[in-house]
Amino acid sequence: MHLFTTEDISPEAQPRSPHSSQRRALIRGAAAAIALPSLAAFAQTPARQLRIGHQKGVLSLLKGRGTLEKQLAPLNVSLKWTEFTAGPVQLEALNVGSIDFGDVGEAPPIFAQAAGAPLAYVAATVQRPQSEAVLVPKGSAIRSVTELKGRKVALNKGSNVHYFLVKLLEKHGLGYGDVNLVFLPPADARAAFEKGSIDAWVIWDPFLAAAEKTLEARVLVDAAGVVGNRGYYFSSLGYAERNADVIRVLTAEIDKVDQWGQANKSAYAAELSMLWGTPQPVVDVVVGRWKYGTTPITKAILAEQQKIADTFFSLGLIPKKINVLDAAAAGIA
Repeated sequence: MHLFTTEDISPEAQPRSPHSSQRRALIRGAAAAIALPSLAAFAQTPARQLRIGHQKGVLSLLKGRGTLEKQLAPLNVSLKWTEFTAGPVQLEALNVGSIDFGDVGEAPPIFAQAAGAPLAYVAATVQRPQSEAVLVPKGSAIRSVTELKGRKVALNKGSNVHYFLVKLLEKHGLGYGDVNLVFLPPADARAAFEKGSIDAWVIWDPFLAAAEKTLEARVLVDAAGVVGNRGYYFSSLGYAERNADVIRVLTAEIDKVDQWGQANKSAYAAELSMLWGTPQPVVDVVVGRWKYGTTPITKAILAEQQKIADTFFSLGLIPKKINVLDAAAAGIA
């Protein structure tokens, strides 16, 4: 902005008063007083907040390290952390505007999007197919997937392993109706498995590793070659598009924890053991077969989610078809 002063008048036209130099000094001072606050306002980045929802996992470890706060300080971003018991609860919090970011498995975002939540996929883990499997009791006579026909198979309805079982049956020439599904959450499914009231259990880590170590359960088949199995990090579409710089920093810091875990598996297992309240020998199995790395979302990754969404719609698990790309922030590759 141009500020008019007596210096804008030529010397010949200026009045020759003994006080003219004093007046000029006062005007210059007033002009500076007006200009300086404007420049200060220009220079200061507006304060922003990042509200992170997290389960007991990588984000909890990141919180404990305190590195994210340091990395976001130059962007003038403050953090608020809230712990949740499960991914769907986090997505509900996102839907009502209580958090800006969270971690979740493959299935919950599909249900959330079908319900109209404004979520955006912003990052994903690498695929971890060995971290979900079909278990049978140690003395079971079942030796192949085809032998599951007519058997009682337990799983958590609408979860990542629900999709895994559908694709596994297809791969082995069986239909969805060829097995007797028993829908049970993990704790109840384990109890049924121990009692022998089900023939097989489709489950993910760390429940999978715990059953292997403490029940001597046998892995009939894992998801390798059947489905990918990723974890996801989400935000809201509005937050992700307004704060792409914050999301980039956050994704990079999560990946640093991943890379440290890959290089220090015993120490990583020890931290997770304390966090989960799970014996370290069980967690050693989990981190031993994990694949490590966190990556930004791509259209190819969302194409994997689209297949799950289409399968869930065909099974009647979601009320309408969805386009997963509608939950992608602008600029994905």
